[in-house]
Amino acid sequence: MDRGRFITIEGIEGVGKSSNIEVLVDKIKDAGFDVLTTREPGGTPVAEDIRNLLKDHGDEPIPEIAELLMMFAARSLNVNNVILPALQAGKWVVCDRFSDSSRAYQGAGRGLPMTTINSLADWVHGDVNPDVTILLDAPVEVGMARVSNRGAPDRIEQEKHEFFERVRECYLNLAAQETNRIVVIDTTRSLQEVQAEVGMLVQQLINNSLH
Repeated sequence: MDRGRFITIEGIEGVGKSSNIEVLVDKIKDAGFDVLTTREPGGTPVAEDIRNLLKDHGDEPIPEIAELLMMFAARSLNVNNVILPALQAGKWVVCDRFSDSSRAYQGAGRGLPMTTINSLADWVHGDVNPDVTILLDAPVEVGMARVSNRGAPDRIEQEKHEFFERVRECYLNLAAQETNRIVVIDTTRSLQEVQAEVGMLVQQLINNSLH
């Protein structure tokens, strides 16, 4: 059986990952493929527990390196228990965030060494890497204005504007370095325009899979 395709969605807060994932999934299903959606941190019961720890405003401070290791612990659970079995069964997998998030948030945002993050990525998920990464992009002020309508920010959403500027810049640098994998989509346009572009992108991937 052919291995399924692995698609990841990345971007800062407020760029519309959830609504665009729906478009992706519908398009893949319409083409006759089984598709599984997951998210990071999260995706399994234990990984979701780690997500809650990372997002909650707890009394105990979480050091940057502990945050990074918790992210990769959750990723190990998600890859081994959800993503890899699905891909091996021929399913397509759409994941809301993956290791690029660690590069952007813990690397550029927190200032941890990119070499450490890349070593962890190699160790934790080896050759399980996205076939395509969709980077939904918008200026920080646009994304954060959208997030402000959601209610109280979580531990990471409450970071300063400069933090998210570093995160966004890292994402765009990664996209410039990996043009074959990462596709940048401008989400300052209307939702209909963005979803149409996402739809065309996944249609190309579907067409390539059928040949």
